[in-house]
Amino acid sequence: MSTNGNEAPATWLSQDAYDRLQAELDEMIANRPVIAAEINARREEGDLRENGGYHAAREEQGKAEGRILYLKELLRTAKVGEAPAADVVSPGMVVTIYFDDDADDTETFLLGSREIASTTDLTVYSPESALGKAILGGKAGQTCTYTAPSGADIKVTVVSFEPYSG
Repeated sequence: MSTNGNEAPATWLSQDAYDRLQAELDEMIANRPVIAAEINARREEGDLRENGGYHAAREEQGKAEGRILYLKELLRTAKVGEAPAADVVSPGMVVTIYFDDDADDTETFLLGSREIASTTDLTVYSPESALGKAILGGKAGQTCTYTAPSGADIKVTVVSFEPYSG
């Protein structure tokens, strides 16, 4: 599939999430002329060095263009539907883990794109997060350790995993 050997894990999106993100992208593209008109209106106010409205409009345009590029790439590369069943933890799975050696201290979450967070009640962890990287490729019963953003080493054990059905 990939010609450079660095194929990233697929981002799986439900049809609903894909449609929602496509609608957001379409709305942002349709809004481009409004932002451009705002910049032109602010530019006509005079001295650009001290024109806060102009700089705010330019900043908004930059953020919008960044989001447009991100959404275009995400939607271009996303796989729509249900993630295939796998015998190891992979993106698109609902994973249950427990912390340290306390089997009663469990957490269940979706391992996937943060973009899907608004379409589910589950907590979503990115495969690129410290926890996500630690459990990717893991099997039920496997224990691994990762370093949290706080600097603490955290030990987790994979209890179970299954494809997310949305």
